[in-house]
Amino acid sequence: MPSPRELLNAAKAEIREIDPHEVAERLDHYYLLDVREPDEFEQGAVPGAIHVPRGNLEFSVEGRLPDKSVPVAVYCAGGVRSAFAAKTLQELGYTDVVSVIGGFNKWKDEGLVWTTPHTMTSDQRIRYHRHLLLPEVGEAGQMKLLDAKVLLLGAGGLGSPAALYLAAAGVGTIGIIDMDVVDASNLQRQILHNLDRVGMRKVDSARMTLEAINPDLKVKTYDTRLGADNILDIIDGYDVIVDGTDNFPTRYLVNDAALLKRIPVVHGSIFRFEGQITVFNPYVGPCYRCMIPEPPPAELAPSCAEAGVLGVLPGIVGSIQAVETIKLLLELGDPLVGRLLTYDALDQSFRTFKVRRDPSCPACGEHDGPIVIAEYDDLCMPHAVVNG
Repeated sequence: MPSPRELLNAAKAEIREIDPHEVAERLDHYYLLDVREPDEFEQGAVPGAIHVPRGNLEFSVEGRLPDKSVPVAVYCAGGVRSAFAAKTLQELGYTDVVSVIGGFNKWKDEGLVWTTPHTMTSDQRIRYHRHLLLPEVGEAGQMKLLDAKVLLLGAGGLGSPAALYLAAAGVGTIGIIDMDVVDASNLQRQILHNLDRVGMRKVDSARMTLEAINPDLKVKTYDTRLGADNILDIIDGYDVIVDGTDNFPTRYLVNDAALLKRIPVVHGSIFRFEGQITVFNPYVGPCYRCMIPEPPPAELAPSCAEAGVLGVLPGIVGSIQAVETIKLLLELGDPLVGRLLTYDALDQSFRTFKVRRDPSCPACGEHDGPIVIAEYDDLCMPHAVVNG
């Protein structure tokens, strides 16, 4: 039976070792792989290193380093675990792997650059464990979510499910703008609120619900009307806007401000038994004005109070908005940019329609002029289409 020392010598005989200075001089050449335990990594690491503990290497590394032809420099604390890890990587098909001599301890002792990484706490690792299991998300993706800022326009039917799922997913900052109070008629669909909060400001009710779901969350509330005088200040600094507004003037206002700030908008709307979702990514895909150059007459777009809405419908549409938001934040999959997804609850069907940029669009077209942030209340009645 070979001893641990003999196993180590056998592993080193099959791999190539490299001095840390050689790696430091060619950081742009190597993917750095840190195979230490989480508590070691939290105390310091080489900037830009990918962290995969040695115990998870065989099952996790291919999701983190899918291209097996890229040069990989592996390090641990002293050069032992990295030697075994380098041998394993070679067995998995990685063609250019080296083990850093002396590991992170020698790296620090030689005065090479290192930092204390921004990492998750043990409680966060438990809370987001199902995300961490996904190679497409992992710890790096979860950290992106924790650092992300999402603004919800409305704490109503669409804002409720979107807010709940984004909060649970670990989005670090959620802003909510709504100037309404909770009404008993809201409770059939607006699941952020409850009967005890009738008469409470919606933003305050929303904050109470979301903070009870996730202690990591920072909730910023705006109990005000969204207008040309404040929209640029309110949306500034957010990564994504989730549009749950219920009228055309506000949608045009949001569209223009988002174009000016280059912030993606995840748009949703509902009516009776039908809903629709799309993503407006400024100057990448069409904007709202490309899709709807002019609002329809008010009589063709009655309000929720006049036409009604199935209570569960905003839950479906708002949840899809949350999915699209996370995809944008993590740069995952194929967001609904240039595509309009429609849902019919009565025949339980989804359909997708292409939406193209309009070269003559006054906001994002080829010959568009300067964007002017202005009120558009004269375009149509204020309750033209209802989302909440």
